Amino acid sequence: MGILSKNADVLAVLYGYLALAFPLMMTVFHHSRLVRRRDDFRAFFLYFIFFCIAFLVLPAIIVFVVSPDPVWSMVSYGFTTGRWGTGVLFMGASIPIAVLIAYMGSKDPAMRERYPFSKRACESLGKFVLFEFSYLVLYYFSWEFLFRGLLFFPLVPAVGLIPALGIQTVVSTLYHFGHPDTEIYAAAAGGVIFGLIAYATGSFLYTVFIHALVGITTDSFLYVRRRRFGTAHE
Repeated sequence: MGILSKNADVLAVLYGYLALAFPLMMTVFHHSRLVRRRDDFRAFFLYFIFFCIAFLVLPAIIVFVVSPDPVWSMVSYGFTTGRWGTGVLFMGASIPIAVLIAYMGSKDPAMRERYPFSKRACESLGKFVLFEFSYLVLYYFSWEFLFRGLLFFPLVPAVGLIPALGIQTVVSTLYHFGHPDTEIYAAAAGGVIFGLIAYATGSFLYTVFIHALVGITTDSFLYVRRRRFGTAHE
């Protein structure tokens, strides 16, 4: 029995909720608005919290309230170790590739201007580590649960692998609106690649590691650059 047919009610509520959450996160709670009244360190930390609440905490609460079998539902959305042996292989293989992509990205002037999200986080190593840790736990984990979990796994048995890949890739790419062009292209490619990895492993947990590795390594290269040359050279 497919995920949609077995748990249609909870998915109807989840997708209805996401239809409201997306526009709110892209307007009222978007970081571009939060930075108007706060320094970028506090603004983006708050944005990560809002993102986690909107796309991880509240969806999980909905599942546990509405689903007749919430544990099964969460597992069916990829919240599981899945085929961990395959996942570990993907993570190991991704490390040199992610570092290379991050290094190349850090050379892009548009990326240097955009990242790290918080320039104040580069004031000290401790502040930078705290910021990147929150980036991983609050943002990347929630991002992968949303796009490779909720918007991918339930759709595969309903519409097929390729359409499901397309849906989550289009939505996740659109969420990058306003980012550098190279990142938008990378987001489109990453949506397909991460979706296939999630499908192969039966879990979105491994794409959390790979996605975060690229982003945090990019920030780390840029942190070193900023500490070495100063913001005047950006």
